[in-house]
Amino acid sequence: MDFFKFKNNITPQKGSLLVSEPFLPDPNFERTVVLLCEHNEDGSFGFVLNKLSTVTLKDIIEGVDALDKEVFIGGPVQQNTLHFIHRSDLLEGGTEIVDGLQWGGDFEQLMTIIDTNEINENDFKFFVGYSGWSAGQLEEELAANSWIVTKPASPDLMFDQPEEELWKTVLKRLGGRFDVYSNYPIDPRLN
Repeated sequence: MDFFKFKNNITPQKGSLLVSEPFLPDPNFERTVVLLCEHNEDGSFGFVLNKLSTVTLKDIIEGVDALDKEVFIGGPVQQNTLHFIHRSDLLEGGTEIVDGLQWGGDFEQLMTIIDTNEINENDFKFFVGYSGWSAGQLEEELAANSWIVTKPASPDLMFDQPEEELWKTVLKRLGGRFDVYSNYPIDPRLN
């Protein structure tokens, strides 16, 4: 299947960010930024980067009481699963998404380097669930103008940007009409 170029002429690929349109009606993805971890003819999956859950890592995993790390809602699919992305070269077994950014890896090793403070808390994020699209589904959503595709993510954008500002920040970085979108009110009736 040939992938199209959409709205801003960027083709989705592994490492791209999907930025929800300001008027996207799906509450699971309202004002979200999704990191695509895989995108091919079989489908796509990734994690919402800016939707915090109400639990922390110590609420989910026994024995990490010292770490009161927030957990994000990665998406509406399989919310009984835990995933992580990181920018550490200490962790073995991860899958590279883009240069300097990994998905997963040796979980026991991660718990050890967290416990021994060998990794900075700002170098990893945890997610419950994920966002997934079957073959052709993401292309349909892109054709319906539900998403804006960006060039591959950078680790600094992923980990150093406050999640509550991420949607606006990514749109502003795109410039032009996307900068205007970043100021679109949540409820246009209040404009």
